[in-house]
Amino acid sequence: MHPAIYMAAARKIQRVFRARQKITMPGFISHVTQRASGGEPLFLEDGDYLAMLTLFKEAAGKFDLHFYAFCFMPNHIHALIRTRKENLAEAMQNVFSRYAVIFNRKYQRRGHLFGGPYRQAVCLDNTYLLTASVYIHLNPVRAGLTNKAVDYKWSSCRLYTRDHTPSAFVDPLPVLALLCEDPQTARKQYSLILGKGRDAQPENALEQEGAVERFCLRLAELFPAFFKKIAGKGSAAPREDVQLPDMTEIEDLLRKHQTGNLGPKTPHARKYLVEQLVARGYRREEIASRLGVSRKTFYNDADG
Repeated sequence: MHPAIYMAAARKIQRVFRARQKITMPGFISHVTQRASGGEPLFLEDGDYLAMLTLFKEAAGKFDLHFYAFCFMPNHIHALIRTRKENLAEAMQNVFSRYAVIFNRKYQRRGHLFGGPYRQAVCLDNTYLLTASVYIHLNPVRAGLTNKAVDYKWSSCRLYTRDHTPSAFVDPLPVLALLCEDPQTARKQYSLILGKGRDAQPENALEQEGAVERFCLRLAELFPAFFKKIAGKGSAAPREDVQLPDMTEIEDLLRKHQTGNLGPKTPHARKYLVEQLVARGYRREEIASRLGVSRKTFYNDADG
């Protein structure tokens, strides 16, 4: 990229980062991140991801939030959220504190689940908004969890790249409309950016300050026409005409999760539960009795 163009693009990438004191004014779109404490996991099996998804969906209604994108990673979370009221901090505290209770109770765990307050980057222009959504959806690829972002189960990527997807409380249209007013064309263009973005190898925004901004400049080099058009649209203004659709297929998963047995189901998750009880001083015989399993099943879970 020509130096003058590079500097012009750099000036257009605007966001406000807040690790502690948050911006809560209505209408802002925030890139919210939250991570587990230390090397602890946030999610161990499908039921854990569904529990967080349930809380996000409930928060959308209770706090009048618009979710534009999300990705749940094994030990951290990304979400693009637009507020309509001055309540983002209250909403996130509600979601994360409730999830911590659910997770700690399920796995007999004690202590803080999250590594401090959530972090917030307020999107002040559309180039950052588009880039943040691409960055969020590429997280599983960067982490080596999948080869294709669209194949990752616990993100909103399919809503952005596939036509005729089931409706959800997550609304991709405001971001897609930055590329084209026709959703089908916009999804094709977004898929193109996603593919090239993968090759650009974005850095870890949780570890490296300015990672999303540098990724934005890289995408602007790859797609100058798109980014010139998007930058010309001005600030990341909310679309008042977009209404959040109701859940369809995902609703069935959420209902089954809410009415079923919430105990760990996979060997990996049961092993983590056993480790937590051992760390609290329980003997193996006590743990087997507490969990209502035979000694053979317990030893399989503990050693698996």
